Amino acid sequence: MSDKMNKNRVFNFSAGPSILPLNVLEDVQGELVCYKESGQSVMEMSHRSKEFDKIIKEAESDLRELMNIPENYKVMFIQGGGTLQFSMVALNFMYKNHKADYVITGSWAKKAMKEAARYGDVKAVASSEEDVFTYIPKVDKSMVREDADYLYICYNNTIYGTHYNYIPDVDIPIIADMSSCILSEEIDVSRFGAIIAGAQKNIGPAGVTIAIVREDLIGHAHPMTPVYLDYKTHSENDSLYNTPPCFAIYVAGLVFKDLVAKGGLSAKQKANEEKASKLYNYLDSSKLFSCPVAKEDRSIMNVVFVTGDKELDKKFIEAAKSHGLINLGGHRSIGGMRASIYNAMPEEGVDRLIAFMQEFEKANA
Repeated sequence: MSDKMNKNRVFNFSAGPSILPLNVLEDVQGELVCYKESGQSVMEMSHRSKEFDKIIKEAESDLRELMNIPENYKVMFIQGGGTLQFSMVALNFMYKNHKADYVITGSWAKKAMKEAARYGDVKAVASSEEDVFTYIPKVDKSMVREDADYLYICYNNTIYGTHYNYIPDVDIPIIADMSSCILSEEIDVSRFGAIIAGAQKNIGPAGVTIAIVREDLIGHAHPMTPVYLDYKTHSENDSLYNTPPCFAIYVAGLVFKDLVAKGGLSAKQKANEEKASKLYNYLDSSKLFSCPVAKEDRSIMNVVFVTGDKELDKKFIEAAKSHGLINLGGHRSIGGMRASIYNAMPEEGVDRLIAFMQEFEKANA
């Protein structure tokens, strides 16, 4: 990337689509017109070609290595975003007793449950809505229906800045939406029946969704399930039933390789925790800014904070832009501020944000 373009780049705290590793963007730039020796762009090549076959297979292999995905789990690259997964989860997994339990920790869990209610008996077994989703409820097997087909959780809540600090101990499959925290930390995939994740946070550009599904849960879709919404379709066709989002998968593959080369998820988790700790420590010491989230449930990906004055919040967000700190506005449903410090956010970005917050606090004490 040219020096001019590099100088024009800002620190992007968007919740998604979000920041990507600069070196990955530069690799994409270098291969955009001609991918390796193929004479064509990845955006132009056939998804049945030997070149793309290698791209998608290496992407899956690297993801399996990063997350230590067991052999009895299928990895699928699917279109439609996380929202389509709300339907797919219910249509595919609510097959025994047509019952499912949901933990409501934010807007996306609510939307997932509302969609599932179209296909069966759903129940909210716990919720933190009465406290504006500022904490994660504790859930155990005594709270979950024994005949429920699965328990659904949103592992990291992008809007509210909360994250599970535990995995519920239940006897039914756990289906987890990890869209905004996948690849940010080490997790035990075997504790989950399925993990779904939209790409546009830590994986790559919008357009592809990752579905990691235990094999025994595949093949039981509702008879009226559209062919594209059946996980079996994607599993049996190695994510190539139809033309997949080839370019998004290609970029995701580069991100996976970059993570592997930089020490994997243990190294990335350590770096993420250090970045988040810096920002939370400042917030907890500040007399102007505060974080409403329970300390034990704070996300290391999405840090929400407020001044307590809506007009001052707006002033901060606008002033930050002139300092190269963009997309710090909170979700439209709750306002305030939110700094999404995903994998690709360098520590320098967090340092710059804290320095500006300190300046702003002095000027607006």
